[in-house]
Amino acid sequence: MRTTGNSQTSSVHGKAHTKAMAERIMGMIFFVCGLIAVISVIFISLYMLLSGGPAIFKIGPAEFLLGTDWDPENEVFGILPMILASVVATLAAVLIAVPIGVLTAVFLSHIAQKRLAGIVRPMVDLLSGIPSVVYGLLGAILIVPLIFRLQESLSMPTGGCLLSAIIVLVIMILPTIISVSETALRAVPASYYEASMGLGASKIQSIFRAVLPAARSGIVAGMVLGTGRAIGETMAVMMVAGNAVIMPELLKPVRLLTVSIPFEWAYSSGIHREALFGVGLVLFVFIMIINFTLNGILKKGGKAE
Repeated sequence: MRTTGNSQTSSVHGKAHTKAMAERIMGMIFFVCGLIAVISVIFISLYMLLSGGPAIFKIGPAEFLLGTDWDPENEVFGILPMILASVVATLAAVLIAVPIGVLTAVFLSHIAQKRLAGIVRPMVDLLSGIPSVVYGLLGAILIVPLIFRLQESLSMPTGGCLLSAIIVLVIMILPTIISVSETALRAVPASYYEASMGLGASKIQSIFRAVLPAARSGIVAGMVLGTGRAIGETMAVMMVAGNAVIMPELLKPVRLLTVSIPFEWAYSSGIHREALFGVGLVLFVFIMIINFTLNGILKKGGKAE
């Protein structure tokens, strides 16, 4: 009996030791993965600073960031029209796409029947997997001609414009916002919804007053991802925006920050290429500011609750 008891005890200790070793190994793997991610961000940041920073100071920060003329042949590099076009297009696309995306996620997670949701959800996933050049092609074939007719009625036909870019960006970021928001809504414990219903709230009230606030962090994550894709999109915007470096107006052609780099990279050299690195640095800083701002808003909201 003692032998049996000792063997069982040693077996238990062996399993505990194996489990502890496995947890230690997994902890090391997770630590290494996190360290790689941090090091990658640091290296990218340093590379962008070292590549784009000298050009900005060589041209002059005020002239580069606030100048309204972009003329590489005469070494004039002002990117204010591109900055404003990127900001306006991104903000407009996010402001339109977020309400539509969140409401669609609510519909799929809590309102739609399983059969209908099973049809719509794969369509959303399919949209997220379509290459950006296909969105640009469809925008150039379908959206730009429609807006061209609108411009003709206003006696200002130009083809591609800021409005075309906004519409294409809205369609592109919608699948990301819908998928992430729906996942966040489904992760909310059912007890939140049931408790709200038990207190006499209607179904819609329970969703919007109990479930949505609990899923806010996931919804904000979807906004961050959607905003990142909108401000970083290149090919689709290049095909529909008109690519003119002028101050942005809704029905006039514009050029976003991301478009200048591939548009001019092939024939750039010297200060011109350095200026394109500067454009990339500005874009990189914009994305960081957006991420930090949205995360700060989310943390303040969490503390307020």
